[in-house]
Amino acid sequence: MADVIHARQGDTLDQLIHRDRGLGPEALGDVLAANPGLAQLGSVLPAGTPVTIPEAARTAPVERAILHLWD
Repeated sequence: MADVIHARQGDTLDQLIHRDRGLGPEALGDVLAANPGLAQLGSVLPAGTPVTIPEAARTAPVERAILHLWD
Protein backbone atom coordinates (compact mmCIF):
# COMPACT_ATOMS: atom_id res chain seq x y z
CA MET A 1 0.00 0.00 0.00
CA ALA A 2 1.31 3.43 -0.92
CA ASP A 3 1.67 6.32 1.51
CA VAL A 4 0.81 9.92 0.68
CA ILE A 5 2.82 12.75 2.22
CA HIS A 6 2.43 16.48 1.65
CA ALA A 7 5.15 19.00 0.85
CA ARG A 8 5.85 21.87 3.20
CA GLN A 9 6.86 25.32 2.04
CA GLY A 10 10.30 25.22 0.40
CA ASP A 11 10.51 21.40 0.15
CA THR A 12 12.35 19.68 -2.66
CA LEU A 13 11.36 16.10 -3.47
CA ASP A 14 14.54 14.53 -2.11
CA GLN A 15 14.29 16.61 1.07
CA LEU A 16 10.64 15.61 1.55
CA ILE A 17 11.14 11.86 1.14
CA HIS A 18 14.24 11.90 3.33
CA ARG A 19 12.64 13.88 6.16
CA ASP A 20 9.29 12.07 6.20
CA ARG A 21 10.29 8.50 5.25
CA GLY A 22 14.10 8.31 5.61
CA LEU A 23 14.54 7.50 1.92
CA GLY A 24 17.62 8.38 -0.08
CA PRO A 25 18.29 9.28 -3.70
CA GLU A 26 17.83 5.65 -4.82
CA ALA A 27 14.07 6.02 -4.18
CA LEU A 28 13.59 9.12 -6.37
CA GLY A 29 12.95 7.14 -9.56
CA ASP A 30 10.17 5.07 -7.98
CA VAL A 31 8.58 8.14 -6.39
CA LEU A 32 8.65 10.10 -9.66
CA ALA A 33 7.15 7.12 -11.53
CA ALA A 34 4.30 6.95 -9.00
CA ASN A 35 3.59 10.69 -9.34
CA PRO A 36 3.11 11.66 -13.00
CA GLY A 37 3.59 15.39 -13.56
CA LEU A 38 5.46 15.93 -10.29
CA ALA A 39 8.72 16.79 -12.07
CA GLN A 40 6.97 19.57 -14.02
CA LEU A 41 6.26 21.42 -10.76
CA GLY A 42 9.91 22.45 -10.51
CA SER A 43 12.68 21.75 -8.04
CA VAL A 44 10.82 23.32 -5.10
CA LEU A 45 7.39 21.78 -4.63
CA PRO A 46 4.39 23.99 -3.91
CA ALA A 47 3.29 23.73 -0.27
CA GLY A 48 0.62 21.06 0.20
CA THR A 49 1.55 19.06 -2.91
CA PRO A 50 0.59 15.41 -2.29
CA VAL A 51 3.37 12.93 -3.04
CA THR A 52 2.68 9.20 -3.23
CA ILE A 53 5.43 6.97 -1.83
CA PRO A 54 5.08 3.55 -3.51
CA GLU A 55 5.86 0.31 -1.70
CA ALA A 56 8.78 -0.36 -4.09
CA ALA A 57 10.55 2.81 -2.93
CA ARG A 58 10.25 1.83 0.73
CA THR A 59 11.61 -1.69 0.25
CA ALA A 60 14.42 -0.94 -2.18
CA PRO A 61 17.70 -2.25 -0.80
CA VAL A 62 20.31 0.37 -0.08
CA GLU A 63 23.71 -0.59 -1.39
CA ARG A 64 26.58 1.66 -0.46
CA ALA A 65 30.22 1.30 -1.37
CA ILE A 66 32.67 1.35 1.50
CA LEU A 67 35.57 3.72 1.06
CA HIS A 68 38.77 2.89 2.92
CA LEU A 69 41.16 5.82 2.93
CA TRP A 70 44.29 3.95 3.98
CA ASP A 71 44.09 0.70 2.01
